[in-house]
Amino acid sequence: MLDPTEAPEAFDMPDDFMAPHHGARGTASARATLPRGVTIALSREAGSRGSSIARRVSARMGWDIYTQEMIEVLAQESALNREIANELPEGAADWVEEHLQQLLQEQAISRNPQVLELARVIALLGVQGEIVLLGRGAGCVLPSATTLHVRLVAPLHDRVAYMGQCLRLTEEEADDQVRRRDHRRAEFLSTHFHRKTGDVHQYDMVLNTSFLGEMACADLIVQAAKAKMNATQDPLS
Repeated sequence: MLDPTEAPEAFDMPDDFMAPHHGARGTASARATLPRGVTIALSREAGSRGSSIARRVSARMGWDIYTQEMIEVLAQESALNREIANELPEGAADWVEEHLQQLLQEQAISRNPQVLELARVIALLGVQGEIVLLGRGAGCVLPSATTLHVRLVAPLHDRVAYMGQCLRLTEEEADDQVRRRDHRRAEFLSTHFHRKTGDVHQYDMVLNTSFLGEMACADLIVQAAKAKMNATQDPLS
């Protein structure tokens, strides 16, 4: 499933790759308070500068960022997967499995083993909150109450130009890359999460990155994330 051409930017793991040390399992009351924090889940059209904006948001919030490629590597490395699970907050491992079962019962996710493992990694990362996730349907996996689900879009000609510049492609090659990636992502979402990328009602925000620019998009996402954090902390909001 890992596609090394999926993003123009280099693939790097964050320095503090693992979550803080906590007990792994706990009571039902502890699980009821999970996830502990807000996660920013970014969905993007190919060439809409999603990786660059995600890094800006990560830096502004002081949160780790996990790209599509990183999520897929974690899903394929069972040892890393187990290590993350063992270092989660109290009750988190149980919450993750219960949440996945709920998604399956609601038919909100396919039973494809690879996709279920991706979803498990996303849930393991999101249970602590305060992270930025880019791609792989993260916004479809995590609870909407504690997830800021953002869609990044841009006009086709701008996306083609950006892709061509990043990958040093001709206009024709870049156009083909953009269309292929858009198709793969839409097919992945439709097949495994039964959603359409163009359904705006599933997102908290839809931002035109060409019109707003990277910095303004990052600013708006940060503001919305802080508002979501305040809302989750205030039960009367």
